[in-house]
Amino acid sequence: MKRNLPWLPLVLCLLLLPLTGCELVGDIFKAGAYTGIIVVVLLIILVLWVLRRIRR
Repeated sequence: MKRNLPWLPLVLCLLLLPLTGCELVGDIFKAGAYTGIIVVVLLIILVLWVLRRIRR
């Protein structure tokens, strides 16, 4: 009996997304602590800027 599971690929993709994020953070900090800090600060500034634009 074959079950129709159209949402299964979506669930699998959502479960795999955090793994790529961890790899990205690891690669950034391999490049150097200062580089990692600069990238994280820039990302925080970008997120705050986007949130301020949305609120207006």
